[in-house]
Amino acid sequence: MTLESILADPRHWPIRPASLTLDGDALVVEAGAGTDVFANPLTGEVRNDAARALLTPPEGDWQLSARLRVGFQAPWDAGALVIWSAADTWAKLNLEQSPDGRPAVYSVVTRGLSDDAVGWNLDSGSAWLRISRIDDGFAFHASIDGRSWRLARQFSLGPVADLRVGIEVQSPTGQGCTVRFDRTTLASTRLAHLFDGR
Repeated sequence: MTLESILADPRHWPIRPASLTLDGDALVVEAGAGTDVFANPLTGEVRNDAARALLTPPEGDWQLSARLRVGFQAPWDAGALVIWSAADTWAKLNLEQSPDGRPAVYSVVTRGLSDDAVGWNLDSGSAWLRISRIDDGFAFHASIDGRSWRLARQFSLGPVADLRVGIEVQSPTGQGCTVRFDRTTLASTRLAHLFDGR
């Protein structure tokens, strides 16, 4: 059984997407219109209606990775990998459309309010994303080929309970977008080298 087939089970989706299907080895998820998860650090406005699937990770160090292909339609459309503890304690690594229309890597760490960071632009709407748990911290990496990884962020969420990990889709200003997740893995492995991502 693939991780995509496990994530396809509606029981793992506390907030369900507009649609959810398996296409061979890919999980195809459609974000609903106007959906997001974000706690605006400037206004305090909290959004928490983006669809997400969450699983319990292994004990100790682990790594979650997937290849994402996003059918961008509007700014901020995205597919993401997510770490979730509570509505005010979570983080996500996004393949997202920038306001200028270009795909980019973004990351958000939320401890009360969200700390939103722009990574770098990409040439296509396809990329590999990875979350690594390292002791009590986390690292976000992205890759264009699944072999050579670039560090997007390292951080801590502080003491957390009921930690879960998974995937998320969003279309904050649009009418929805489709995200394909494949080659998804969740393994009890430790990241050996932080900056080169191996």
